[in-house]
Amino acid sequence: MSANFDLANLALQAVCPGNELLYDDKGMPSVMVKIPKMTYAELGMGTSRDVHPAFIVNDTEVSAIYISKYQNVIYDDRAYSMPGVDPCSANFDTAFNACATKGSGWHLMTRMEWGLLVRWCQNNGVMPRGNNSYGRCGGDVGYKAIPSFTRNNRYAYRTATGTGPLTWYHDQSPSGIADLCGNVSEWMGGIRTVGGELQVLADNNGADSAHSQASAGAEWRAINAFNGSLIVPDGSGTTPDSIKLDFINGKLTYATTITDPNRGKHTISFADIVCGTSIGDDAKQLLQTLGLMMFDSNELFASHTCIFYNDSDEKYWQSGGDYTYSSYGLATFLGFSARGHSEPQLGFRAAFAEI
Repeated sequence: MSANFDLANLALQAVCPGNELLYDDKGMPSVMVKIPKMTYAELGMGTSRDVHPAFIVNDTEVSAIYISKYQNVIYDDRAYSMPGVDPCSANFDTAFNACATKGSGWHLMTRMEWGLLVRWCQNNGVMPRGNNSYGRCGGDVGYKAIPSFTRNNRYAYRTATGTGPLTWYHDQSPSGIADLCGNVSEWMGGIRTVGGELQVLADNNGADSAHSQASAGAEWRAINAFNGSLIVPDGSGTTPDSIKLDFINGKLTYATTITDPNRGKHTISFADIVCGTSIGDDAKQLLQTLGLMMFDSNELFASHTCIFYNDSDEKYWQSGGDYTYSSYGLATFLGFSARGHSEPQLGFRAAFAEI
């Protein structure tokens, strides 16, 4: 690291404690937010002193993970976290590769890491806002940021990274992670559905890009509904006893079978996600750890809109929503895209963990 970058890092930390400039294997910096290791108890998820799985990579605890402070841009085929720029749009493979090529430990942010942030914000009583209404925060006409992508010279779509007010940061401070709510919906590593069956990588193994997340990747696992253990999927979304996404009486219902006669796209609120009788306590805890359902009835994010498909196709997931719908927020997940899909409201951010 050059002396100039040393000084830049010191200057950043003086203004934003907990932020660091991390460098890829070409020596190029990204602004990152350090999240120290935490337990379930520290996140308000009961009394267990076990470490949250976001801090377990390859069966080893890491002392911290680092999340891009800003939604990413791509330069020379690599992802970077920078302020005041237009976040790029990309398909899943482009986003994954732009993170993985930065070197060991760099990876596309995982859903397990996103679930950690959902729990942290809920436990600390913070609801981040953001650009979920064409350049503004829906319902608050005073909340806006600098437009970075417009159409017809009328409506702001994307806004420049980090240019919103402090309420658009995850901890409401200059040290926080910006734009988790809206702007561009963010591709997530380590999660997908196949035929409506939920599949993940173990713990936070998605933080090691050496673990394949290809469609035919051998490390995808379904979740045993009764005990939360990970099981080898059968490849068609019909793995016996696995958690699947059913739709019953207007609610996303985690169950072992899909009874929904109209399998396809469903839109629900975060509060309308429940477990069927077949889902055991450990499996439910894993779903909550991933931020895929409420932990209790007092969630700040109960009204956030979520969209999922439970049809026969493979779907990759995004989090946080985009600039198009004012009820998008931190708890939003969108499980409806093929990995090759790209549009102006689909972006991503890199994360880092010591491997």
